[in-house]
Amino acid sequence: MRTIQYREALREAMNEEMRRDQRVFLMGEEVAEYNGAYKVSQGMLDEFGPERVIDTPIAELGFAGIGVGAAMNGLRPIVEFMTWNFAILAADQIINSAAKMLQMSGGQYNVPIVFRGGNGQAGQLAATHSQSFEAFYAHVPGLKVLTPSNPADAKGLLKAAIRDNDPVVFLESEKMYGDKGEVPDGEYIIPIGKADVVRKGDDVTIVSFGKIMKVALEAADQLAKEGIHCDVIDLRTIRPFDVATVIESVKKTNRCVVVEESWPYASISSEIAYRIQKDAFDYMDAPVLRVMQSDTPFPFTPNLIEIAIPTVDKVMHTIKESMYLV
Repeated sequence: MRTIQYREALREAMNEEMRRDQRVFLMGEEVAEYNGAYKVSQGMLDEFGPERVIDTPIAELGFAGIGVGAAMNGLRPIVEFMTWNFAILAADQIINSAAKMLQMSGGQYNVPIVFRGGNGQAGQLAATHSQSFEAFYAHVPGLKVLTPSNPADAKGLLKAAIRDNDPVVFLESEKMYGDKGEVPDGEYIIPIGKADVVRKGDDVTIVSFGKIMKVALEAADQLAKEGIHCDVIDLRTIRPFDVATVIESVKKTNRCVVVEESWPYASISSEIAYRIQKDAFDYMDAPVLRVMQSDTPFPFTPNLIEIAIPTVDKVMHTIKESMYLV
């Protein structure tokens, strides 16, 4: 095991897959000459050259469409968006072309493409640069949606995404690129569609994903000091959703709290709550509760940001609420 940054784990995944398969290439804004907006692609231009590490204009719809066409013609593009907020402009290509092409062509065209970049709020970036897109893209049949919470998962899941024959939406975070964690030596792949139980307990199931996992885990650590022990599940894959792991946990704990860095209406937590009531209703001793971002455009001022986002205190209070302790 080595301790490396999240950005380095992503870079290792891309480097290894580009060395393994000549069809894989990277394109996006500032990925080549500038070494990536967040230095994820640092050094890749030197190794692979301008034909495989390609700087694009500031035209997300255009280069996303080029990527889809390249994938349809046998290549395996990695399309980097500087932020998923900008990919709203490319949603037509992601949803109407990449996601639907296999079905619309009667199985004649696969679109093996990875769309990746920073997702969610990263501090004082205001409403149009602070959105979380897991539920947005998970709503679309034909897309796989991944959101790793640590460097090891980032590498293993990105390698799996690059090898997958379907379009993959890969959601990172600007706040995570500098995070450090242990990453295994050598070749490894993390299967798409398999959640990770990162902490075991018998009292409440916590389900989360992405960078907000850090809040969920800190809350679980604090609660353990008070004698409340939580199962903590990192979904890792939003679509397909590993419902079996969640159901197995709530059958043990009889309670569930979902922690999500997104708006509450039509969210991932809504789907989780539906699946639990459908498949484990008789096991539940309390309603499924959730800790979400406020149902508002994201604020700019620090005091309002603290009110808007899930926090450790909010998670702890909600878990105690599910146990009827408050």
